[in-house]
Amino acid sequence: MIEKSTVRQIVEEWLQGKEYFVVDVNVSPDDKILVEIDHTEGVWIEDCVELSRFIESKLNREEEDYELEVGSAGIGQPFKVLQQYYIHIGCDVEVLLKNGTKYTGVLKEVNEDKFVVTAKKKVKEEGAKRPKLVDEDICFVYDEIKYTKYLISFK
Repeated sequence: MIEKSTVRQIVEEWLQGKEYFVVDVNVSPDDKILVEIDHTEGVWIEDCVELSRFIESKLNREEEDYELEVGSAGIGQPFKVLQQYYIHIGCDVEVLLKNGTKYTGVLKEVNEDKFVVTAKKKVKEEGAKRPKLVDEDICFVYDEIKYTKYLISFK
C-alpha cells in the first residue's frame, strides 16, 4: 500500500517555489490517491496535469498499482486548511457551528486562533416601525465550528 506521507512528500517537493498549497492528500486502502491543491487565483488544469505527472514519475507502477486524481479544492466545499480562510477574506462564507447554528456573511479577519465574519442582523431601533439590517462582527474559534465554506454568488 502506498503511504499517505510518501505522496504528501512528493506533492510538497513539487510545490516548492510555487504559490500553490496542499488542501488534502488521501490514499484509500485500495491505493486510490486523491490530491487537492489550491491557489489564491484558482487552480489551472495544466498545473494539475503537471503535478499528476510529477507524482507518477516518483511512484513505481511495477511495485504498486494505483489510481491517481489531482484537482483543485471543490468550490462550495468546506475549508480544510487555514490558507483557504486567508484567500477568501472579503468573500461571502457560510459557517455552521457544532451546535447547529448557521451564519452567513463576509469573511473579515483570519488568524491561527480565530476568524471574524461580518453578518447582517435585524435590529429594531427605538421609535422605528421596522427593524433595519446592521452589520455585526461575529468571532469564531475553529474548535466550535463544524464547517466554513465559500458561498457562490450570482449577483
